Amino acid sequence: MNIPSPECRSAVASGSKRRAFSCCSRIAVLLLLLFNCGCSTHFDRLQPIRTAFFDGNLPMAQEALAKELKKRKGEQDVLMLDQAVIELASGRPKDAERILRQVRDRFDELEGIDAGKEVASMLTDDQVRPYAGEDYEKVLIRAMLSLSNLMSGGGDAGAYALQMVDKQQQIMLAVEEKYKEEDQSAVLAYKQVALGPYIRGMLAEESPLTLNDALRARVQVAKWEPNFRDAKVDIHRCEHEVAMHSGHGALYVFALVGRGPIKQETAEVPTQAALLVADRIFDALGKRNVTPTLAPVKIPRVVNFVPVADCVSVQINGEMAGKTATLVDIGEMAVQQQQAHFPAIIGRAVARRVIKKGILYGAQEMADVQKGSLLSLGVLAAGVAWEATESADTRCWGLLPDTIQVFRVELPVGEHTITLRPSQRQGDFGTPAQTKVTIREGRHTYLLGNLPASRFVGELLTSSREYDEE
Repeated sequence: MNIPSPECRSAVASGSKRRAFSCCSRIAVLLLLLFNCGCSTHFDRLQPIRTAFFDGNLPMAQEALAKELKKRKGEQDVLMLDQAVIELASGRPKDAERILRQVRDRFDELEGIDAGKEVASMLTDDQVRPYAGEDYEKVLIRAMLSLSNLMSGGGDAGAYALQMVDKQQQIMLAVEEKYKEEDQSAVLAYKQVALGPYIRGMLAEESPLTLNDALRARVQVAKWEPNFRDAKVDIHRCEHEVAMHSGHGALYVFALVGRGPIKQETAEVPTQAALLVADRIFDALGKRNVTPTLAPVKIPRVVNFVPVADCVSVQINGEMAGKTATLVDIGEMAVQQQQAHFPAIIGRAVARRVIKKGILYGAQEMADVQKGSLLSLGVLAAGVAWEATESADTRCWGLLPDTIQVFRVELPVGEHTITLRPSQRQGDFGTPAQTKVTIREGRHTYLLGNLPASRFVGELLTSSREYDEE
């Protein structure tokens, strides 16, 4: 066996050191270039779309969204969710339904973890991971599918409502499995969404043969959403009254009220629970421990907005009929679910920061860079740039409402003029919206309005109108 001479071994070591030195230099240059490129988040790019939509300028909102769809491959799914809301407000419920189905299926496909993307996200940020939707978004896709379908025939609304119930049960079982030996408050943060059984009960009331199904669904609504104002009235109607009197039909007014939650980048100091999560991430990637750090890290934080209107007042043929009641509080749901996963969110950010520092320190050691040298300072600057270019993953469904509200009233057969107005405890205000509905005997008619602030955006949709695909 040939043994290399000392001179040969020295030359090999010197070559390795030069290669490491060159690699270290390239890392510094590359990262400084990344820093100069700057960074923005989905939150920043979403603002022009939200502003145009809430101002009622749907063509401008659509134009701004189309530009982002062309440029942002990693954000296409959430942008398509926003596109579905714009389509619905524009009076195209069939198009909205088609888009929502597409994203629903895509999110289902992405629920498995992509190991390659997981590793890549540790070297950049979470924006390189395929976005599979937040848990509340997965449920609300089915909610909006059901509402969109009601506005264009309603043949699949019940199936979508059942999917809503099934999906949230799948999510809750997964959360229970994940946290069964730890924090039970995370499980309690996942409250059942009552819109699914509400729609199922509503549809069941149309037939005298399914009133028992309607009653069971109404009882489930009261259990899942005990603060729902009309729960007891709905149960009483199913127990002791006919679903609809002769010569009458029922009008259901659904209102999407307020500006829904979005995610904004913020800096958070790691907690002990977050460091434990980070340590587990390291354990999965390789057997090592987390170096404790108390430096703030960038994470997405759910932001809610104070609603301008509390509810919607409903006038029928000029006479006050009542006001909508909140059935789903989306803002509260989003905040509670994020709080349940907050240690894990911070833990990933901590693990990523430690991994990046480890790579830079390793490169310096391989190159035998002297402390205080120009290259050492360059690598240090590159490390700062590497962290500075990292952005929190603020991708989210940006045009959701804050609440989904509903109002039911029985009306005589025929055409009626419906006027909706924003309302607060002090009384009605803002700009009213008006449409006509046709009530059929023994049947339901549905109306949907989008009220993010003090005036309705787009059209009031009614199931008594035929919507053609465009």
